Amino acid sequence: MHTNVRIHPSADVSDNAEIGEGTSIWHQCQIRERARLGLNCILGKGVYIDAGVTLGSNVKVQNYVSIFHGVTIEDGVFIGPHVCFTNDNLPRAINPDGTLKAVDDWEIGHILVKYGATLGANATLLPKVSVGRWAMVGAGAVVTKDVPDYGLVVGNPAHLIGFVCPCGHRLEVGQIEGNIIHATCSDCGTGVDIPLPTWRQAQ
Repeated sequence: MHTNVRIHPSADVSDNAEIGEGTSIWHQCQIRERARLGLNCILGKGVYIDAGVTLGSNVKVQNYVSIFHGVTIEDGVFIGPHVCFTNDNLPRAINPDGTLKAVDDWEIGHILVKYGATLGANATLLPKVSVGRWAMVGAGAVVTKDVPDYGLVVGNPAHLIGFVCPCGHRLEVGQIEGNIIHATCSDCGTGVDIPLPTWRQAQ
């Protein structure tokens, strides 16, 4: 059984899930078998964590998020309300002959969300993408390709419009050395190095 965790009585948590100490699982969550949650995570109302999903430590998952099989979330990620992770590029309920598809009748599409990233409310992530360290995905965005470290993406399909500091504010262009831009946070003054080709994608 799970120890040193807070699980609301209405939550359905598999005995075969690993739950790190200090984690809180709130109303009507479902945590499937072989899911692994790190230390000090917070799962809001109605969150669904599918079988085999991995969450790092200090992850915040807001209300009614669905995280399906094939997703890996690293430490310190913020996932806004109603975010949906998909895992099948060719979804069908039935085969061409009309028979119901079985468990093995599809290819899983993995998703990786890296350290410190933020996914805004109602964002959708398609299979086979990664979201970089400290990146920020805008509310309602549909992520169809990889997001670079510190990248700020918005829209459907999501497109790169700039870069953000770990504190969340925009990064401003500074000195250019070779293929590296030395950017500075507009709020806290932190310096971040961004590859020039990647920066130009946002222009």
